[in-house]
Amino acid sequence: MKAAIFGGSFDPPHIGHEEIIQKALENLDIDVLFVVPTYLNPFKKSFFAPPKLRFKWVEKLLLPYKNVKICDYELQQNRPVPTIETVMYLKNKYKLDKIYLIIGADNLPSLQKWKDYEKLKDLVEFVVATRDNTPIPETFRQLHIRQPVSSTRLRERIQKAYLPKSIADEIIHYYQTQKDKEKNESENRNDRQSTR
Repeated sequence: MKAAIFGGSFDPPHIGHEEIIQKALENLDIDVLFVVPTYLNPFKKSFFAPPKLRFKWVEKLLLPYKNVKICDYELQQNRPVPTIETVMYLKNKYKLDKIYLIIGADNLPSLQKWKDYEKLKDLVEFVVATRDNTPIPETFRQLHIRQPVSSTRLRERIQKAYLPKSIADEIIHYYQTQKDKEKNESENRNDRQSTR
């Protein structure tokens, strides 16, 4: 069985993620694409939207796609999970003969710092999704992604045009509510300090 694995924080999911899924299905010779929302990226200290909510958003996003499965392995571990662990889990569970691992070009500078990188590169063929004109060595297979969007930029300024239609309203509501909450907490703190 041939598979591709696409993991990420999806905080929030956006049309760039959706394009990666579409391009992977069009360009890779695979039986199934596993999309794996993280509990927490091992290189990050925190998340914004909680894992179960991000998982629910991705699940809704994937409904129209055939041959795509959402994997809750990392969510169930309730901790940061190194990619090698998820790859081994899926390889053993589904008896995978060929594994493509889809990563964003922004991951290339830190790739050799990934846990058990040497073992990982023997297990998978890396497929790199282009991003922001980041140079990608010719040795890597590429997915050419047109959407110039990142979750980080979206959290700073949420824009409906960059969100998948099926989940856009939910995402906007969540992040706007969080921003309002943070603003209120900040104002309350300032009020308390000014009355001292």
